[in-house]
This record gives sequence, structure tokens and C-alpha cells, in this order.
Amino acid sequence: MTRQVFLYDPPERFVAGTVGLPGRRTFFLQASAGGRVTSVALEKTQVAALAERMDELLDEVVRRSGGSAPVPAVAPSENPDTAPLDAPVEEEFRVGTMALAWDGDAERMIVEAQALVELDAESEDDLAAAEEQLLQDEENGPPMLRVRLSGAQARAFAKRALDVVNAGRPPCPLCSLPLDPEGHVCPRQNGYRRGA
Repeated sequence: MTRQVFLYDPPERFVAGTVGLPGRRTFFLQASAGGRVTSVALEKTQVAALAERMDELLDEVVRRSGGSAPVPAVAPSENPDTAPLDAPVEEEFRVGTMALAWDGDAERMIVEAQALVELDAESEDDLAAAEEQLLQDEENGPPMLRVRLSGAQARAFAKRALDVVNAGRPPCPLCSLPLDPEGHVCPRQNGYRRGA
């Protein structure tokens, strides 16, 4: 089947956001431009890893360029995007793998999120070959969201993404597990319920 690529070069908006209450949130990446909106679902840990790695890559770009790259040191503070995801949020696919790159010629961050796929493999070698084929196959493969961002857009995305991840349930002061509104069974209290 021909790969479906949702390309935003550049997007008018690219954000991480959630649907649902803390503890039951579904995380999304959402890109929009020209009246088109693409939303892909992923795990909270994937959002955090993407944001952290994006900041690290931008820091490396600044370091290697000696500060001449058009990348701000921190997310621009003017007009931060704090709006919710564009509704209705319709999931195109669930993200399996993600990739990040810096295009030095265009001075753009490239973010790719590829759909989760189930691989049929009889051995480790078969699995490795199937994974390599997925990564190399531009024409046939699972759906992909590809977004090209300026340095400022990438910094703003990373900051918002980390804010979204950290906006969940507060941690228990004793065990650091998330507190539910009803409280939680704290392992440090031998299973006694702690209030929120």
C-alpha cells in the first residue's frame, strides 16, 4: 500500500496536547495549516522524549554554529500557544516510531512520526530486517506525519510539550507516584491510602 504522508512545511501550528482528565489523558501531536488538521496519538513518555530530544538537538545546533544559527536559546516568550487542541480531535494513527533531524541548508527541524505497525517475524534477524525495511521504504509503508519547523517553532513546541506532560496529576511527596483525586495506595506507607 502506498504510504500516506501528512506533510506540513511549515505548519501554522504544531503542538502537543491532551484529551481527557489527568490520569486518563490521551496525548496527541497536532499539526495544522491551510484549514487542514492532522492529529496523531502517542504515549506521554513519547511526548516527553520528543520534547527533551528536540531541545538537546537545538542546543547542539547552536553550539556547532557558534551561535549563528537562527535558533533561540529558549522558547520565545511572546504569544505562547496555550490554546487547546483544535476540535474535533480525530486520530489519524497511533505513533510507533519518531525521528528528528536538523536540515542545515534550510535551517529547519524535521519531525517525523510514523504509525505503529505489527511486524511478523520468526526470528530476531527477521525482525531487524523488517524494521530496517520500514525505515528505508519511502514509497510503501505505514502513514507518517512529517513537520518542518523553524528553530523558534521547535523551541516553542518543546516548551509546551513539557508543560503538557508536567500538567498531569501531582506526585506523592513520599513515593513520587501520581496522586489520584481519590488518593492513592502509597507503597511507602505500607499500602495505606494517602489523600490528594
